Amino acid sequence: MAVDQGPVVQSALLRTELVRLRKEKELTQEQVARSLEWSPSKLIRIEGGKNAISKTDLQALLHAYGVTTESRQEKLQTLARGAREPAWWTAYRGDIEETYLNFVGYEAGAASIRHFHNTVVPGLLQTAEYAEVLTSGSVGPVKVGPVVKLRLERQRRLAERENPPRQYYLIDEAAIRRHIGVRTDPAIMSNQLRFIADSAERNDLLTVRIIPFSAGAHVGLWGGFSLLEFEGGLDDALYLEGGKSASVLITGDDIRVTEYRDAFESLQEESLSPEDSVRLLRQAAEDLMD
Repeated sequence: MAVDQGPVVQSALLRTELVRLRKEKELTQEQVARSLEWSPSKLIRIEGGKNAISKTDLQALLHAYGVTTESRQEKLQTLARGAREPAWWTAYRGDIEETYLNFVGYEAGAASIRHFHNTVVPGLLQTAEYAEVLTSGSVGPVKVGPVVKLRLERQRRLAERENPPRQYYLIDEAAIRRHIGVRTDPAIMSNQLRFIADSAERNDLLTVRIIPFSAGAHVGLWGGFSLLEFEGGLDDALYLEGGKSASVLITGDDIRVTEYRDAFESLQEESLSPEDSVRLLRQAAEDLMD
């Protein structure tokens, strides 16, 4: 199991394991709480992620569930320690909406990231110049700096992980044809497209595929989304970008996760091959400079 998944994912993995252990013993939350002389709300908050769990409380739960082997105990204590570590993205609280920061927390520990966007280049592929121009059109001037900084820090933190995630991007051709930055610096967009093409050719963990205009209407026209997969048996997470409406982060056993998995597979069938996508990116970069 990866040890650099960040506190959000390690907390989720720990809670998932504790719930599984309790259910294996066919115990209710009330029964466990009573046996430990806790209030039921304490265990509810622990399992629901509302409260961090101390080393002593975790040891008490493991004893109640009959977990006696040193290796299993240490594995769960390691997750608990990781869950208590400070999260780097909390520095952006007050500037960035909470739902998005929660998504960043899950993204930081993902083993696989699948993303589709139909109008702009995905954030994890953006250059600083593209991100700044794009952001300046959607938030106030004071917010531009933190939003761009967070976007670039997400890229850097994922790249620095001991086990970086596998990343798959599907991008509608409309997103690579729109000349973002044309009034600021006409080279911004062409540089952005070359950056994506270079990254895709250089990084074996990165796949970029373009959905061409010739594909016509497709299931992704209603908006961008991200699917995150994790090691350790944690359920997938789904993030739906809200645009002018509120964004949504969906975790756990939710039918929408399956629906968007199917949508991503459908969009892949409409996409060019990775090789043809890189060629189109480079051609589009040249077309923008004509």
